[in-house]
Amino acid sequence: MLDLEGVTAGYTDEDIIHAVSLHVSSGEIVTIIGPNGCGKSTLMKSIFGLTRQRAGRILYRGQDITAKNPDYLVRLGLGYVPQERNIFPSLTVGENLEIGGFLIKGENKERLDFVLGLFPDLADRMGQRAGTLSGGEQKMLAIGRAMVTKPDLLLLDEPSAALSPKIMSQLFAEIKAINDIGVTILMVEQNARRALAISDRGYILEMGRNRLDGPAKSLLDDPKVCQLFLGRR
Repeated sequence: MLDLEGVTAGYTDEDIIHAVSLHVSSGEIVTIIGPNGCGKSTLMKSIFGLTRQRAGRILYRGQDITAKNPDYLVRLGLGYVPQERNIFPSLTVGENLEIGGFLIKGENKERLDFVLGLFPDLADRMGQRAGTLSGGEQKMLAIGRAMVTKPDLLLLDEPSAALSPKIMSQLFAEIKAINDIGVTILMVEQNARRALAISDRGYILEMGRNRLDGPAKSLLDDPKVCQLFLGRR
C-alpha cells in the first residue's frame, strides 16, 4: 500500500532523514521506533507532504505521491494524526469532527455515526469544548477527526504520548480495533514495547537512517534490540 524509496527530507536547508526506505502492506500495523530526535516525526510529516523532500519517492498504491499536498492525500485515502496541535481546543467535539470531514462530500451523518461507533465516549461530549476534555478523550477525538474521512491508511504520530498506563491500554486496544475493520496503520510510538505487541512489523530509525526492521515479534525477542531501543525487560 505504501512504499518509501530512499527518502531524504527535512526543514529549510537541513535534512533530518536520510535515504529512508520502508513499506506497508494492506491490512498491516507497522510501527516506527527509535531514539528521540532520530527523525520519526519528520518521516511521518514527509509522507503527508509537510517537509522539504530532496531525494527519493513515496508511492501510495503504486501512485507517486511525493510532495503532494495534504488535502490531495486525504482525498486519496490517507489520514494523519500529528502528535501535537491535533484538535481545535476552542471548538466543540462536534465541530472538530465536522471539520475533519469537510474535504469529503456527502454522507456526513453516516461518517459521523461511524466515528461515534468507534469512540462512543465522544457521543456524550458533542457540545463540549474540545480543550476541556481529558488527555485520553482528546487523543480519541484527534483520531476520530482523522477517521471521519474513512481513510484506508492511517498515520499516527506518538498516539500514547502523555497518557496514563490505563488510558494507554485503552487507546492501543482502539487502534487495534480500527485495524481490525480494515484500516492499515503506520505508527510512530515511544512506547515501543506496547506498540510492537499489536504490530505486524517494525522499523528502527537511528540518526535519521534505517537501522533495523523485521517482524514485530522478532524485534521484541531480540536481546540487542531490547537493550538498545526497548529498555530492559
